[in-house]
Amino acid sequence: MRTPQLMVTDAAIAKDILINKFRNFHDNEIADMTNKESDPIFGRNPFVLKGEEWKQKRAEITPAFTQMRIKAMYPVLEDVCGRMKKYILKENHQAIEARELIAKFTTDVVSSCIFGIDAGSFVEEKPAIREMGRRITEFTPRIIFYFIMVQLIPSLRHAWKVSFSDKTTQKFFVNIMKDAIDLRKKSNSDRTDYLHYLLELKQKKNLTDHDLVGHAITFFIDGFETSSIIMSFALYELAKYPEVQKKLREEIRETIRKYGEISFEVIHEMPYLDLVVSESIRLHPPAPFVRKRCTETCELPITKNQMVTIEKGWPVLIPIYNIHRDARYFEDPEKFIPERFAPEKGGIKIHREKGSYLPFGDGPRMCLGMRFGQAQLRAAIVAIVKDFEITVDSKTAENIVMNPSHLLPSVLGGLWLQFKEIK
Repeated sequence: MRTPQLMVTDAAIAKDILINKFRNFHDNEIADMTNKESDPIFGRNPFVLKGEEWKQKRAEITPAFTQMRIKAMYPVLEDVCGRMKKYILKENHQAIEARELIAKFTTDVVSSCIFGIDAGSFVEEKPAIREMGRRITEFTPRIIFYFIMVQLIPSLRHAWKVSFSDKTTQKFFVNIMKDAIDLRKKSNSDRTDYLHYLLELKQKKNLTDHDLVGHAITFFIDGFETSSIIMSFALYELAKYPEVQKKLREEIRETIRKYGEISFEVIHEMPYLDLVVSESIRLHPPAPFVRKRCTETCELPITKNQMVTIEKGWPVLIPIYNIHRDARYFEDPEKFIPERFAPEKGGIKIHREKGSYLPFGDGPRMCLGMRFGQAQLRAAIVAIVKDFEITVDSKTAENIVMNPSHLLPSVLGGLWLQFKEIK
């Protein structure tokens, strides 16, 4: 009844699995646990699709994440950054939970880009779209029970599929997508955003409402949930390391003096910001691990002189979080040291070549939303660090602990920060 599982802690082998032997590890393990019938929305996410269907859906969505399209959405980021700064000032020096702050930011951004609506996150306490989006990535007791059972009895996954989104959530997103399409058609807007791309795709591919919502949820999870994780931890690390924060602020001010403003092009040409972003994502990857399924029997080297046979159907765990904090690959791995990625040290390139830098995975299944996520991260960090000094509030635990009931990293008790306006 039980199936052997392999955990890969060697960076070179992890890279081999994700890139060189992609054909042998084509699918993610979660693909065996859900499908379009059990979950009409999340079951259409490329992350959970298999084989040719994954290839087709990824090909449909890839053009939406080009640099040109992200640039076209940059004014939305700037607008929401302005709202976020007003919200921080309105809180009047009270401690703010970083994940909540950034969730408001990302909710407003993705709601505008996907559905063409203003979620009003900095005005409303709990916008419906944010609460519904959260329900997709939270572990309910039912899902936790399912994961335990399929680990104990792996054959169950063939007969019993799980839905990560309930009927209420599915109906909510189908309806909001229909409303967004109707509103866009009536307004005759030519705004180049994600909704605009989905409407073009619907005409070309004759997609169903559920297909459109599936693509929208893919963008929503990448742009809202995973981006919130990266950005909140980045602010936390900057608060813990004031010397890094100060150096970044100096670069921001120097850039403004030089260019007058920080445009989409300029924000991608700030060397120290690059280092801060890279180090933030190393310490706090949005997906702490990836579980692959062996789709074709193969051999992997476990030592220089020994190979091990991985049978078709075996699950393989790549613990990205652990690899990123492994002293074999990074000196003082628990410390926030942006300079470790300096160009003269090889940058992130040298670590990607080793397989020791995998914040968005690697190979053909590498996260599609990483460019947009990093654009959000850069915009938010620049907006906040430019005008506020960030410090850790006493409500934040000295040794943070992750919440086991969440699919993605979330800190128990929260990351509470203080924001002092720089006059």
